[in-house]
Amino acid sequence: MAGENHTTLPEFLLLGFSDLKALQGPLFWVVLLVYLVTLLGNSLIILLTQVSPALHSPMYFFLRQLSVVEFFYTTNIVPRTLANLASPHPQAISFQGCAAQMYVFIVLGISECCLLTAMAYDRYVAICQPLHYSTLLSPWACMAMVGTSWLTGIITATTHASLIFCLPFPSHPIIPHFLCDILPVLRLASAGKHRSEISVMTATVVFIMIPFSLIVTSYIRILGAILAMASTQSRHKVFSTCSSHLLVVSLFFGTASITYIRPQAGSSVTTDRVLSLFYTVVTPMLNPIIYTLRNKDVRRALQHLVKRQSPLP
Repeated sequence: MAGENHTTLPEFLLLGFSDLKALQGPLFWVVLLVYLVTLLGNSLIILLTQVSPALHSPMYFFLRQLSVVEFFYTTNIVPRTLANLASPHPQAISFQGCAAQMYVFIVLGISECCLLTAMAYDRYVAICQPLHYSTLLSPWACMAMVGTSWLTGIITATTHASLIFCLPFPSHPIIPHFLCDILPVLRLASAGKHRSEISVMTATVVFIMIPFSLIVTSYIRILGAILAMASTQSRHKVFSTCSSHLLVVSLFFGTASITYIRPQAGSSVTTDRVLSLFYTVVTPMLNPIIYTLRNKDVRRALQHLVKRQSPLP
């Protein structure tokens, strides 16, 4: 009834995994372990790219910014998720708290999209236009790209939050999720839902597909340059500089596309939560591991740092 809907609410209830009680205990320890590894891995990347002179290049500047985003991205979500997993009952989150979590989630998610695009552009310039590298990727240009990434995230988050949280919600909303994600919250709205859902999802698809299209374009040109090389060894060496970034892009855009672009008709609540758990908890852990294990410069910088910190025999 009309009296049961209002524009501001004292709290939402996050269902989390309270309907899967047998999994809550094991999931708590898995998520906690993954979170600690994520914090350690991204902190290590930030430290190495800051203190190692060998990593003071545009590529590693963008990598450091990516690690900063991943650090706060998981911190925005995982502590509350752990609290939900530790409780047998759905946990309350205030209307303002839900809006804030979604806002930060979108800002960081879109910023990561843009940073991955900037990293692809860095590889394109390094491989296809090496003579212009220092000009096209000057310190000012790199700062401008990072600033644009954050600004794009802020504009997108402001637009989404304005469209979603101005809608009326039921008196006792239960979000069948462990975070205030776009679709679960939007589906709770009881008025203007269809128009807002179309607007929000169109914007989401656009902000996923435009960066992805630019990345694909960069790698098509990179592939053309690699195939034009006469030496197999040169091809392998050049491709190896892109492999870590390609893996990270595949993980990020693969899970984001499955979550936000796939048809929603056949999706289930459990599937949505598993996918979200992967891209909000697991992927941020894998990124620093990928860059550490597959990147010789980062491995050398880590070895050098360890030797410097080790006591002399």
